[in-house]
Amino acid sequence: MQRGSDRLSVRKDDEMKHELQGLLRSGHPTRVKEWQDPEPGADDDPEIASGAAPERGSVGPDAKLEVELARHLSRTAFPATRGELADALSERHASDRLVELVNRLPAQEEYRSAHEVVSTLARQA
Repeated sequence: MQRGSDRLSVRKDDEMKHELQGLLRSGHPTRVKEWQDPEPGADDDPEIASGAAPERGSVGPDAKLEVELARHLSRTAFPATRGELADALSERHASDRLVELVNRLPAQEEYRSAHEVVSTLARQA
């Protein structure tokens, strides 16, 4: 007898697959009682994706850039200079556009957060 880490027996597994078969084939909820259906996502819920931050609401380009930077740089990356930030972004496979923006920063300054980096870039523009 095989002992795995399954929570359910093979019989229960097959029973659950049979219960879900209508939903999987139809592509829409199949329950008679509406209150049993799972609640759909709200319009203002953030998109779950591996790309850049979603373009919704009043999120401006500075906020999107800050989110993108923070996604690639952890808090331990700060404080850092321009070169250290560019190296960290390259190691974490950030987009070339993001690395290029960081390389525009003044070399002498030390940055304590993604917000400070974005503020400096905004002042340069």
